[in-house]
Amino acid sequence: MAEGVLGRFSEATREWFRSNFAAPTAAQAGAWESISSGRHTLVVAPTGSGKTLSAFLWALDRLTTEPPPDKASRCRVLYVSPLKALAVDVERNLRSPLIGIGHAATRLGLVPPDIRVAIRSGDTPTEERRAFAREPADILITTPESLFLLLTSAAREALRGIETVIIDEVHAVAGTKRGAHLALSLERLDALLERPAQRIGLSATVRPVEEVARFLSGGRDVAVVAPPSEKKWNLEVVVPVPDLAQIGQPTGDLSGPAARDPERTSIYSSLRSSRSSSPSGEIEQARHSPRDSSIWPHVEERIVDVVAAHSSTLVFVNSRRLAERLTARLNEIWLERLEAAPVAEEREFERAGSPSSPRAPRTLRDGPSPARDHVRAPAQVMAQSAIGQGAPPVLARAHHGSVSREQRLQTEEDLKAGRLPAVVATSSLELGIDMGAVDLVVQVEAPPSVASGLQRVGRAGHQVGAVSHGVLFPKFRGDLVQTAVIAERMRAGKIEALRIPANPLDVLAQQIVAMTAMDDWSVSDLEALVRRAAPFAGLTRGVLESVLDMLAGRYPSDEFAELRPRLVWDRAAGTLTARRGAQRLAVTSGGTIPDRGLYGVFLAGEGGGRRVGELDEEMVYESRVGDVFALGTSTWRIEDITHDQVLVTPAPGVPARLPFWKGDTLGRPAELGEAVGAFVREVTGLAPAKARARVQAAGLDEWATDNLLGYLEEQREAIGRVPNDRELVVERFRDELGDWRVVVHSPYGAQVHAPWALVVATRLRERYGVDVQAMHADDGLVFRLPDTDWSSMEADAAPAVSEQSRGRGTRPGGTPKGRRHGVGPGRASGPMDELLELVFPDPDEVSGLVTDQIGGSALFASRFRECAGRALLLPKRRPDRRQALWQQRLRASQLLEVASRYPSFPIVLEAVRECVNDVFDVPGLVDLLRGVQTRRIATVAVETPQPSPFAASLAFGYVAQFLYEGDSPLAERRAAALSLDPSLLAELLGTGEGLALADLLDPDALTRTERELQHLDGPRRARDADDLTDLLRALGPLSTEAVGARCTDPDAAESWLAELVQARRVLELPGVAGARWAVVEDAGRLRDALGVALPVGIPQALLDPVPDPLGDLLARYARGHAVFTAAEAAAWLGIGSSVARDVLRRLVASGRLVEGDLRPPGWTPAASAPPAPSVPTEQQPGRLASRDGSRGAEGGDPAQFCDAHVLRLLRRRSLAALREAVEPVSATDYARFLPIWQGVGERQGVDGVLRAVEQLAGVPVPASALESLVLPARVSDYHPGLLDELTSSGEVLWQGHGALAGTDGWVSLHIAELAPLTLAEPEPVPDELSASVLETIGAGGWFFRPLADQLGADDEELTRALWGLVWTGRLGNDTLAPLRALLGQGRTTHRARTPAPSRGHYGGRYARLPRAPLPRRTGPPETTGRWSILPAPEPDPTARAVARAEALLDRYGVVTRGSVAAENAPGGFAATYRVLATAEESGRVRRGYFVEGLGAAQFGAVGAVDRLRAAARPLDESASGPALVLAAADPANPYGAALPWPARDEPGGHLPGRKAGALVVLVDGRLVLYVERGGRTLLSWTDSGDLLEPAATALAAAVHAGALGRLTVEKVDGASVLGSGSPLARALASAGFGLTPRGLRLRR
Repeated sequence: MAEGVLGRFSEATREWFRSNFAAPTAAQAGAWESISSGRHTLVVAPTGSGKTLSAFLWALDRLTTEPPPDKASRCRVLYVSPLKALAVDVERNLRSPLIGIGHAATRLGLVPPDIRVAIRSGDTPTEERRAFAREPADILITTPESLFLLLTSAAREALRGIETVIIDEVHAVAGTKRGAHLALSLERLDALLERPAQRIGLSATVRPVEEVARFLSGGRDVAVVAPPSEKKWNLEVVVPVPDLAQIGQPTGDLSGPAARDPERTSIYSSLRSSRSSSPSGEIEQARHSPRDSSIWPHVEERIVDVVAAHSSTLVFVNSRRLAERLTARLNEIWLERLEAAPVAEEREFERAGSPSSPRAPRTLRDGPSPARDHVRAPAQVMAQSAIGQGAPPVLARAHHGSVSREQRLQTEEDLKAGRLPAVVATSSLELGIDMGAVDLVVQVEAPPSVASGLQRVGRAGHQVGAVSHGVLFPKFRGDLVQTAVIAERMRAGKIEALRIPANPLDVLAQQIVAMTAMDDWSVSDLEALVRRAAPFAGLTRGVLESVLDMLAGRYPSDEFAELRPRLVWDRAAGTLTARRGAQRLAVTSGGTIPDRGLYGVFLAGEGGGRRVGELDEEMVYESRVGDVFALGTSTWRIEDITHDQVLVTPAPGVPARLPFWKGDTLGRPAELGEAVGAFVREVTGLAPAKARARVQAAGLDEWATDNLLGYLEEQREAIGRVPNDRELVVERFRDELGDWRVVVHSPYGAQVHAPWALVVATRLRERYGVDVQAMHADDGLVFRLPDTDWSSMEADAAPAVSEQSRGRGTRPGGTPKGRRHGVGPGRASGPMDELLELVFPDPDEVSGLVTDQIGGSALFASRFRECAGRALLLPKRRPDRRQALWQQRLRASQLLEVASRYPSFPIVLEAVRECVNDVFDVPGLVDLLRGVQTRRIATVAVETPQPSPFAASLAFGYVAQFLYEGDSPLAERRAAALSLDPSLLAELLGTGEGLALADLLDPDALTRTERELQHLDGPRRARDADDLTDLLRALGPLSTEAVGARCTDPDAAESWLAELVQARRVLELPGVAGARWAVVEDAGRLRDALGVALPVGIPQALLDPVPDPLGDLLARYARGHAVFTAAEAAAWLGIGSSVARDVLRRLVASGRLVEGDLRPPGWTPAASAPPAPSVPTEQQPGRLASRDGSRGAEGGDPAQFCDAHVLRLLRRRSLAALREAVEPVSATDYARFLPIWQGVGERQGVDGVLRAVEQLAGVPVPASALESLVLPARVSDYHPGLLDELTSSGEVLWQGHGALAGTDGWVSLHIAELAPLTLAEPEPVPDELSASVLETIGAGGWFFRPLADQLGADDEELTRALWGLVWTGRLGNDTLAPLRALLGQGRTTHRARTPAPSRGHYGGRYARLPRAPLPRRTGPPETTGRWSILPAPEPDPTARAVARAEALLDRYGVVTRGSVAAENAPGGFAATYRVLATAEESGRVRRGYFVEGLGAAQFGAVGAVDRLRAAARPLDESASGPALVLAAADPANPYGAALPWPARDEPGGHLPGRKAGALVVLVDGRLVLYVERGGRTLLSWTDSGDLLEPAATALAAAVHAGALGRLTVEKVDGASVLGSGSPLARALASAGFGLTPRGLRLRR
């Protein structure tokens, strides 16, 4: 047969084939038999059987013998590849037969054929694409997405001659939406051709064949060529350690199958021993310490061994992150060996004692080893990323989809040419790519499926008849079981069955837009074409029409713009016509691969650099300019990060981060899971010797066998059962926190377990009323339940419960370590039995439960976003730029909010279908639960004191899932800790929606917004008939005059309306004062809401009733207007005002509208028109008001309404207008304003002190400065008696905030009435005596002596305890006398001169209270007064946040980020911002750019902003004003808080800060002097005598007044003041400072 089929080829083709091959393979002979007869053909054969040549050779032969009919029809062969890399590989492999056939023709005296091949993919340059459109090639190699783009552009004309379509690796697309998309593209291609093209499908892993054949041909007859497989596999499952449960434990035996080559082992053993004896040996041993706790070092070392033993190796992993990490480690290990080999060989030579002694083989390179003693940071996992030391890629390179095309091609070429020993790849090299003479494939962890494993290992021995050799390394013991089963099923060819997606509506919507963009279609023709594609064979007319409804604009585009119509559906004629922009939309946003928001990585340089690859969005967010990362085994330094690109430069040899990518995998399929369970059941049912033989027959080496059998035996010993496909185990135990963990052991895979976990978690929440955390995995489910009374009955249970099983009986196995429970028919239900009932729901209810719960899951949100993107509802606004993933999520959530109101919205239904059928395996779950119900599968519940081995593995995955749940920046955690209640916040601030907003809304903003909403502005006016339809759809019925006012060409409006009426897209509605026009989609609403008489001929689908027709019309009116009254809306519709008001208030209750005082005085709507001459009444039903937007005839309605979204827009614009009206002032103006705002030097008497305390409430200041600087600066006649009067009367409280050096500390003052809102949270009680003091004082007040007698405490100890409680913020006193006495005993941060005792009660204006002699029976002076516990702080964080924000506004006038940060407010500026932003919406504060250089996030009270601007004036360098001496920590000092410390011209001296004891001197708002604590050093910011002299004079005045005590200045600006001659020294001397040997001194 083989020779006979060759006779069908031309002589040149036969000659070439015979000169290169002995004979056709069975697959080739069968394929050519079918293909040459013109039949559609599916070729199923293992890798290396010549499938690709079997598909191409007949087409090549026809190209050589049959010239094309014309130039335009030259392209006759279309090859579709699922991977761009495979397309490039096929193009390269085609050169051999093309050149060979040409040479054979020349030898035979024939004209050599001129056959050209072109590639069209996402990497094809634009010029090559244009060249193909101008001059098509004979063969086009493309991808499904590029084929779609070709068919949706003018270049489709180059495809009109296609005769053969070859689909390679058809299994990779048949079971996905990508395949459904391709199936429709192929049907579109057939519709373009004179006759359908012959289709040829190729695959090595297809099951069921009939299903894939149906996908290939769309129901047409297909010949399946599937000869018996003779492929040979050599598969080994290797574990490189004797016991995976005891990683790194010494075994004393390294002779197992995982041991290295003895010679190499001896070299490296000697090397390590020699290093251990050196000083660096400890470092080397420490570097290898991860071997004691991880499998990875062992796997990495062993992979290096097997790579070194082979000439060409492919290493497959299951993720891009692991590919980069493993590549880095392999190169590091190899570099270490290259550097270490000469040293080890020398030592072997020295021990041999003779130059002629045999030496180890010289397989490693010689040469210098500069890094020999250098300890490198290995590429080990570090949180999300990892670190690699930058080893050169001498052993392996990474190959995956995020590496640039150029680097991937270079890597492939180097491997094929033998320049590169190994490549670490993901699925990017899995499908059909010829990697040359690969002699080994290494798979790290179990392959995702049997089919994937066959494809990957098949890369080795790719030639005909060759043996494919693969080594599989499982990661952990649970992974070992699946790896063994996959290896066994790979040998048997038992691949998983695939399912073709049924009717993916998102793909259908995209293809319909593309089809109508190129041609007009009738609905029947389009339906026929779509149903010819296998995925849509079951598509019903109703489902198709629902998609057409969505594309034709049936859903409200005014609520979400992308719901605008993409095509015109003439229902009467049954035709579909594209709207303007449909083709561009389909081309720029088409395809099925979801947009992950990845950043492109490019070389930095002018003119746009070369593409390096791409990075995950989260990886980029965690990176900064200057970071170095590895990608494709090269290291790159980040030079810049833009909104869509990462610009890099090479950084060879530099330690680098290893990138990570986020992605979800579907998990183990149910069919494979059942096989895993059956394998476990079979092995555990055998005797030990037979079990070992059975496991080894699966390809496991000795250590792998030991690990697997030990794993299963440990599980049996733990619970007496090993879960399998016929017995499921529910295990319950307590975790480290004492909460319950429930583990369901099931082998059926994540696709079954995911919906199961969703259902069970819901049932557990409903039953127990607690939050249940659920996690699913391939081997089971994990639930975490908080500790409740759930198990109270268990305490009285017997130690062991007689075993019963739910379902069939089970064989005893081992001694059970826990209690086992079962549920049988009719048995009373206990806690564990009830748990089983909840875990195993009724199978008939599962589908409904999953569908009900899926809508609120993160999976549904993700899939809805992807579905909406495919359906062109989330188009790429800038196709040439990256769109951030968070922006996609935001837009998708907005779309879902609108779509969720329509139960029949196609994309919502499609997202549910995809989750339930494609992502989840709900049918598999139903079948599993049915097996439990029918007792085919038994269930057992056990309670264990600790997790079993299987449960421990699952629990580790649970911990990993929630490990980083709280990993958020500190500021975010602080803000979240406040948990502000939005409703309470609005109540406290008076910001209810719509309340008193009339004064806040800007009239100009209202006018501009209304004109935009009414399409009265130029850019929004209708440009043609399609735009006019959109306008009527958005605004509702309009008069002819109103339509003309909204068109760019008013004269053409009537002709456009006539055209639309004729096309049945617009209705003409007669009225008393003229016609009104409405879109035909509103026919049902107008009829049901207003009783409008409709013309005949409207399709029934548009007349179906809607739930709330009048509400829809009024909601649309609201979306088209800024602020309106019920009377205005009623006049527009021609209904009574009371009816309109009732409906509008119903919309208000639903949150769609806002009611209140919204219209600014004197504002009139921009679209207002005179009232209609005749408003419809009850005697004139069915007629609308004659004019759009007119005021109602029933005036006097005070109620005003606004759409909620429109109101938010109005608020933003009004606030923006207010901000723009404020001209910022300079920082100096603010520094001048702040002391004035705080009343510095302006207040007097008790009232002045009370106002100062009110402004300073809650701000800690040094106690020594409170009465010497802070209060005297504000109250001109201050003396301590004023403050004592307020404290003794209970109007003011004081609180400590921690001790300072000496006897000083931080204190704050509080208005007693507001103290719970301003007091700080107290610190913990320091000791037992302090706790006793608090308990004794209680709610009362105690003097010192009675308290000491009550406690029996020593005076000194009690004094220390009292002040300890003061500084923790828990205890206060009714006077500040004890604080003054304490400060007078020792050294304080602010030194004030103590005056001589006077006869008065207080010594002087700034003096401290004299220490009057007191009888010792009253206690020490620092304990006088009555002690009491301070009030408890307000527990509600919202109320505290509001009070804090109000205090900040009162204190600073204008609140900035710096002023909040200086006070260390809880939650930081973020928490305060939320309160102030809400207050801004109510009009209580204003936000704007008030002070230059402080950012836009500034909030000010209205009066403060006006006062700030009024005080602003140009600054004159020589101008001087009043000088102020303030404590550096005084809130009146803006520097170091709201304002940064000014830069100094000379860098000398220390750095200023808001420290206790430091002073600042301000002159007219300018910072002139900074006095360090103690006064020995001064800093200055000017040399101007006009500023220095008043500053020095003010400083001297403070000394004379006793506020500072003696002052000796030794250094000025870092230099000695003696002999400096600086302007400041002269100013100090003129102010009275005298010269001393130490410096300039001033006494009082």
